[in-house]
Amino acid sequence: MPTAAAMAGGMATGPGSRVTRYAKSTAASVTPVRPGKTHALSALDNAMERHAVYLVLYYRAAPGLDREPLKESLSDVLSQYPAMTGRLTRPAAAAGGEGGEGGGATAAVQHGWIVKCNDAGVRTVDATAAATLDEWLATASGEEEMDLAYFEPMGPDPYIWSPFYVQLTEFADKSYALGLSCTHLHNDPTAAVLFLNAWAAAHRRDSPYPPFLHSPALAAKSAAPPPEHPLLAAKSRGSPDTGGEMSSATFRFSAAAMRALLSAVEPATTPFAALAALFWLRVDAAAAAVAGGGGGGAAEERVLTLALDFRKRMQAPLPTGYYGTAVHFATARADLSSGLAGVAAAVERRAAAVPEEELWPAIEWLHARQAAGGEPFQMYGPELTCVALDHVPLYGAEFAAGAPPARAACRVGGANGEGLVIVLPSAEGEAARDVAVTLPAAVTARICRDGEVLRYGADVVFGPKVDTQAS
Repeated sequence: MPTAAAMAGGMATGPGSRVTRYAKSTAASVTPVRPGKTHALSALDNAMERHAVYLVLYYRAAPGLDREPLKESLSDVLSQYPAMTGRLTRPAAAAGGEGGEGGGATAAVQHGWIVKCNDAGVRTVDATAAATLDEWLATASGEEEMDLAYFEPMGPDPYIWSPFYVQLTEFADKSYALGLSCTHLHNDPTAAVLFLNAWAAAHRRDSPYPPFLHSPALAAKSAAPPPEHPLLAAKSRGSPDTGGEMSSATFRFSAAAMRALLSAVEPATTPFAALAALFWLRVDAAAAAVAGGGGGGAAEERVLTLALDFRKRMQAPLPTGYYGTAVHFATARADLSSGLAGVAAAVERRAAAVPEEELWPAIEWLHARQAAGGEPFQMYGPELTCVALDHVPLYGAEFAAGAPPARAACRVGGANGEGLVIVLPSAEGEAARDVAVTLPAAVTARICRDGEVLRYGADVVFGPKVDTQAS
């Protein structure tokens, strides 16, 4: 049971959870930043206000992998990340501050957030799990896994709110789960993963790869009013989807399972396109069945939203360590009756054909909308959205040399509606992939037993919890 202090601090987990959070503290940088330093958030960062990023890395017991040494190396690496230890404020509240990246960029973004780098620190949470790591990996649900990544939404006073939380959970066999959660205002999943890699390097006493803290890299290039961006404008006009329970599950596709899947599509199809097509087809069919329809796959063009990292899609690529959001939302169109191979080919063509000229109209439209005082809206969803993250070095965070995570997980919060499908690297490496889904609960239940998904040899892990207790 959570302690009284944990419950009072809002750290209690759900009924039946095996995770006990028992203490909250603050990790501060060992190197203070100079007074007045600020970090401006880009318009694309600001557009992500309704979303959060959750990462969980699992590590088997190893020398040096313990709570206090981990906290010490966390403070070390935070010296490279002054924006992480700062607090959000509005430009007017930070007027006169010195050292903001990009000089006048903050004045041009009057309706967005900036970070005042005031060394307020990152919140850390101590926790234990009443299971060994192997027991946990074999039995935890998707919802219970998120008990390993504590996060508090922004309250009425953002200046005292920590945008980042790190949870250290010790299992019964001295293994650890490291949970990082943050507002998407600061980091997209790629940037968050790169921070974990830097933390691991600092823990090994290696030199961490420094972040690129320069949000004006995505400043609008034109002062002329941009044309309406069709996809983002449609999202902005939609009503927030707060109805219906969502649930999560993860599918593990081994290298053998991926070979089986790729043999069913056209040669040279990427694992991401094949998996996006498979889950697009099966989620559509499951949603139609839940709604009492004919099972999906109607002979008409349908649309899937793709969320793609564009750091390396620009003619002058952003540095890999770019700190912030670099996600582009694009629509893929396909006739679902064309089958897996046809749909995968359509996704492949679209994902491969996103030139830089397509990125800037979206960025400039968001700049103009923010300057006009437009409110943030749901970027991930409410339509079905598939996120390509199989390029991120999730398994590069070796806190002990030669000991990568036993498993890694990633979620994006706030993606209500038709749901979210995230394609991730797998611990097996090579062509193996994990697919994390967050869908309406009834759809998740169907997908977890869908014969077309499972026929290639995928394993369901962290699926919905089945209540076997007597009522």
